[in-house]
Amino acid sequence: MSASPYAQLEQEWRRLHAFHGALALLRWDAAVMMPRGSADVRGEQLAALETEHHALLTTPKITRLLDRAQANSQGLEDWQLANLREMRRQRDHAIATPVTLISRLARATARAEVYWAEARRQNSFELFAPHLEEVVHLVRDKAALLGQALGLAPYFALVDEFSPGVSTADVDAIFKALSRRLPGLIREALTLQAEHPPLPIAGKFALGKQRALVVEVMRAIGFPFDKGRLDESEHPFTEGVPGDIRVTTRFDGGDLFTGLFGAMHESGHAMYDLGLPQAWRDQPVGRDRGMALEESQALLLEMFIGRSRAFVTYLRPLLEKQFAVSGPEWEPANLYSWLTRVQRSLIRVDADELTYPLHILLRYELEKKLLTGELAVRDLPDAWNSGMEQRLEVRPTGANDGCLQDIHWALGSFGYFPSYVLGGVIAAQLWESLRTDLPELDAQIARGEFSGLFTWLREHVHSLGAKVTVKELMKHATRQPLSANALLRYLEQKYLESRP
Repeated sequence: MSASPYAQLEQEWRRLHAFHGALALLRWDAAVMMPRGSADVRGEQLAALETEHHALLTTPKITRLLDRAQANSQGLEDWQLANLREMRRQRDHAIATPVTLISRLARATARAEVYWAEARRQNSFELFAPHLEEVVHLVRDKAALLGQALGLAPYFALVDEFSPGVSTADVDAIFKALSRRLPGLIREALTLQAEHPPLPIAGKFALGKQRALVVEVMRAIGFPFDKGRLDESEHPFTEGVPGDIRVTTRFDGGDLFTGLFGAMHESGHAMYDLGLPQAWRDQPVGRDRGMALEESQALLLEMFIGRSRAFVTYLRPLLEKQFAVSGPEWEPANLYSWLTRVQRSLIRVDADELTYPLHILLRYELEKKLLTGELAVRDLPDAWNSGMEQRLEVRPTGANDGCLQDIHWALGSFGYFPSYVLGGVIAAQLWESLRTDLPELDAQIARGEFSGLFTWLREHVHSLGAKVTVKELMKHATRQPLSANALLRYLEQKYLESRP
């Protein structure tokens, strides 16, 4: 007896999952291990696999099986019905984009990634600009095709790829609320901070010891080094598939917290991916529910937990063990004040929680203009610098602390940046529910115990995979609709409190 149409679809998606994993590891290798001169070779490899993946996903056979499975869906269970929905979503997105465009974009982004890294080494936007122009041109075509197929504005068709189910109205309402409150909140926090500034923490911190510290923290969190690894890259990222997760961070000999919190951010991604439903690991419903939820898990670990009084209590003896530090600047109260200080800074990945959303709002504004053609690539540095001055009252001195600081546009990831702010909004709502449901959470974190935290997250977030929408998940986990309210409450409580 032949397999049912639905069973055949599951088998097809197992093959697609294998391609997805191979592509992930090639991208990881390109950023961590690959010689710079191999970019064109890697571009051809990625293009070939992307093309084959796209061809498998858009074959008429898949369409026929989807239609037949839908027509005979009465006997399917809830997870299977959700999987069928996600299969069709992936197919609809893929079929809207011609394979020739997929191939050209894979080659263009592979080249652009290498030239972005070289441009950073030379602090020269001009070196990167022609490659970014090619990527923008191709992404503009992709956005138009996706928007037409999905009935969305072109830019929000790209946002929907990364954060499915979050509407234009959701994003605009959240960004509007943050834009209204954050400038004043930043001024208030800076005034309070000036009254009791933290003692500065400076020195030279051996990279090997920094790595040892990061590994110890990751082990405590529960990262399984038998199914993943930690490496270094120009821009921290997480790549791979559940069962083979690659995490990177970037160490700085003069700042031991850059590498630590970069690794914690990426470990949040990794722990989410590792907690996805094992039974559905090679199916669409077993994947993450978009980058907004991914970023919520990363920011929850890096910011809400990593920069909490409880975590600093846990961290203090580890710092003494690795670096033999002592003195008043290393006491938990001062460490907390140092790690939660507010600064109008230039670099997004080093920004504090208060100013971080304004970095994203700038990118959101600029990438929309790049895709409509309102802003030319050659004019990006000036527009960036003016926007930073307007929003954060700081102005970049060069390309590296300006528009070259992020890799996302080199990779063609337009529409990704809103997920960072959405992730913060989701994380704040989850944090409120976590602290209500787990009254001992702070005490557990202070002892370096994270099992209670991740048991809750597994149940309420990770194990759901892509079965439900972000809005449904939030209603189930937090009993609140998606909004900026919890994030603003969290920021006001944390940054307007009296400090010694």
